[in-house]
Amino acid sequence: MSTPTTDVVRTDNRPDASPPVNWVVLGAAAGVTLAVSLWCVIAPENAESTLGSVVTWTTEWLGWYYILLATVILGFVVYLGVSRHGRTRLGPEHSRPEFSTFSWAAMLFAAGIGTDLMFFAVAEPVTQYLAPPSGQPETVEAAREATVWTLFHYGITGWGMYALMGIALGFFAYRMNLPLAIRSALYPLIGRRVDGYAGDAVDTAAVLGTIFGVATTLGIGVVQLNFGLNQLMGVPQNKAVQIGIVIVGVGAATVSAVSGVDKGIKRLSQLNVFLAIGLAAWILVTGKTAYLLNALVLNVGDFVRLFPDMTMQTFAYEDTGDWMSYWTLFFWAWWIAWSAFVGLFLARISRGRTIRQFVAGTLIIPFLYILMWVSIFGNSSIDLIRQGDRAFGELAMNTPEQGFYTFLAEYPAFPLIASIATFVGLLFYVTSADSGALVMANLSSRMTGAHADGGRRLRIFWAAVTGALTIALLLVGGVLALQYATIIMGLPFAFVMILVMVGLHRALRVEALIEDSRAGSMPGALSGRSGGSAPSAPHWKARLRRVMSFPTPAKADDFLTRTVTPALEEVARELESTGVEATVATAADDEGRPGVELTASVGDGEPFCYRVIRCEVPIPVYSGSLMPRDDDRYSRLEVHLSRGGQGYDVMDYTHGQLIDDVLDAYEGHLEFLRLEDGTTL
Repeated sequence: MSTPTTDVVRTDNRPDASPPVNWVVLGAAAGVTLAVSLWCVIAPENAESTLGSVVTWTTEWLGWYYILLATVILGFVVYLGVSRHGRTRLGPEHSRPEFSTFSWAAMLFAAGIGTDLMFFAVAEPVTQYLAPPSGQPETVEAAREATVWTLFHYGITGWGMYALMGIALGFFAYRMNLPLAIRSALYPLIGRRVDGYAGDAVDTAAVLGTIFGVATTLGIGVVQLNFGLNQLMGVPQNKAVQIGIVIVGVGAATVSAVSGVDKGIKRLSQLNVFLAIGLAAWILVTGKTAYLLNALVLNVGDFVRLFPDMTMQTFAYEDTGDWMSYWTLFFWAWWIAWSAFVGLFLARISRGRTIRQFVAGTLIIPFLYILMWVSIFGNSSIDLIRQGDRAFGELAMNTPEQGFYTFLAEYPAFPLIASIATFVGLLFYVTSADSGALVMANLSSRMTGAHADGGRRLRIFWAAVTGALTIALLLVGGVLALQYATIIMGLPFAFVMILVMVGLHRALRVEALIEDSRAGSMPGALSGRSGGSAPSAPHWKARLRRVMSFPTPAKADDFLTRTVTPALEEVARELESTGVEATVATAADDEGRPGVELTASVGDGEPFCYRVIRCEVPIPVYSGSLMPRDDDRYSRLEVHLSRGGQGYDVMDYTHGQLIDDVLDAYEGHLEFLRLEDGTTL
């Protein structure tokens, strides 16, 4: 599956920033993984036959579940994007994207590339052309559907699973201030019990899915790289060499995890993107360019036409043998296994974006690359067979790890482009192992916030365990055993994803209620922006001077101390006189900006929070010479409620205006609780 760049996922490598280990998750996930690894090494024949039997049972009895779940997740994600929930930000209301649209798109683009795409971009179209699940092989219709099946298995359905986990992790971590862990998505369902065994079970399922998914990717990469090295350097093709590649790759990933060479890995990962595009461009330019461009357009039309049938296709009326196990069910289980991994990466780079932006970006941007890559390599491979090279087709179908390099041998400058392909594969191998170890370290730690990462020793441990599992599954049956293990281990997390959807939907319904409560009460900003007829109302000239002033941090801090704090304390005393527990204290937002906040308990409902934060912003261009300064920034005192900043400044409000503003916000909060109490989520 896709491989995120390591440095974006990691935020802090300091030893003192490491959260404590969750020994329950670590022990359960590591125990299962090591037990499977030892079983495969000690009794490989028994392991292979047992895995095959379990997959047969899973395919027969739960194949429909995988198919239905994938479609439901995609529909749910699209619904979130187009509904009113699409306006909700993955972060506080005042947050804005950390990365520019171009940088964000580039990182999404990088996340869509992996060694396995090189593997299947040739092997699957050829297989679906020579042995389609339905219809006659080696026909025009089979050629058209072959590439579309590959696009379907690598397309928007799988990215819908990634998007679901990215939205859930981003929303609960950055907007609800919960740990960046899968268990947080269950908070609307089980509350504080997410910190107990129920949360441990969810995170354990995520770790198991991740490690088997990553091991599958590494195993597929190893067998393909072994053949590539054989073609370039004469390296033998055998299990010993493959084990050596695993050890070297995991060792490099461990060094990266310990030394924190994130910038180097980032640059190499970005270089891989351009090299991969360069490979596709080389095939396009040196091959049948006009044919490939025509086929690309045709593939888009066929994908749109065939997708509704493919997405719910279970072949209930046809006997397709093991086709579903080898292809659709394997891919859906693989995407599910990787969803926690890539979802965390997507959440990390998308803080501040709206759900609508996130859904559109994750479903469209990576798919455009996949469409380009699969169409060029898939159609070129099918054309080789249709021109009479059936030997290539048989080889790519029966020994798929040899298909990609054998295909490249048909084009000019094979040593050069094969070397580039090998370099790309090796680097993605390392970044997969490194990033996978980091995510599993996070999931097996007791995360206390969204900006810490699991300890270095824990990352080294998971990198080593991943390598051991990869070797064990390669010893059992190579790629086929990896596929079997993925289908089985992806199943527990497939059930977790249903809970994630339910929990996310409930939380977003609460967000909608908050929005409705604001519409039903006076906006908080009005009390300080209209003069009214009260004697204390400011003269319009004073109001204009306030609007056109650009105070320094010292002046803003003085106003916080002399005016804001006394006003909040007066409200707190009045609330306490009515039996409401209320406190006023200095505070800071999630970006560390200073301020003061009033909190008040509201029975069993969500506490009320009114916070005034000092933030520094650029002086607007309309200021002219009204406020000459040595710098180009000034201070604002912005109001933040429980869901983030409200976007208005209370600097120079009077004591009475501040109290009115607090009461407006408090009335809105009570209206939200009333609506929530009368709504079944």
